[in-house]
Amino acid sequence: MISKHLDKDNLHHAYLIEGAREEILQEVLEFIESLGIQTNANPDFLHISFDSFKVDDARELKSLGKEKGFSVEKNSKKIFIISANSFLLEAQNTLLKMFEEPIENTHFFVIVPDKNALLDTFVSRFYLISHISKIGEGVKDAEKFIAMSLRNRIDFIKELLAEPEEGEDEGETIILDSTRSKAIKFLNELESILHQKFVSKTVFDTSLFEHFFKVREFLRMPGSSTKTLMESVALIIPNF
Repeated sequence: MISKHLDKDNLHHAYLIEGAREEILQEVLEFIESLGIQTNANPDFLHISFDSFKVDDARELKSLGKEKGFSVEKNSKKIFIISANSFLLEAQNTLLKMFEEPIENTHFFVIVPDKNALLDTFVSRFYLISHISKIGEGVKDAEKFIAMSLRNRIDFIKELLAEPEEGEDEGETIILDSTRSKAIKFLNELESILHQKFVSKTVFDTSLFEHFFKVREFLRMPGSSTKTLMESVALIIPNF
């Protein structure tokens, strides 16, 4: 439950919530509405969703954060929800000062899948909430993937990395997961399942997890081949 970390009477200026966007967003919206703040047709509320949060997005957010609210009511609040699969390094550095120095009656809720992909100095500016997901379809797919033949694993990766479509909802921009973000998410799920399997064995294959670490790092680099990297994962996983 996200709400147990949120105090209506002592609202932090910036929350970093780690977990699956689809599991977290609705609870955050319900909390904001419980404050008496409308999340529809309200110029002082903004939800923006990105695959990759870039430096231009950071500059735009800084500009919006500095603007005065539209409401004339005393102590009215401006609320920003930003959900992103990744924050580029330049974007994080651009936002450091804004999140370090609170803006009166302005509050940020930043949702990311993995805080470990962020700078420690960036994370330190926030009230951090880690949300543990329940076992879902992604984990079930990871379990099936491990049991597949190599040929079927390659076919699975091809389907997994099919190009997504962008969508738009009334009052907010929705950008669905890129192939790169889907690959990182699936890699995390594979790693979790394999870790459980190896823990039950007397011999722990560290080389497999070292490979996962390297693949994850390369996936975060612009220009790297997502397909080739994920195919290397298919090749290295042993048969169980």
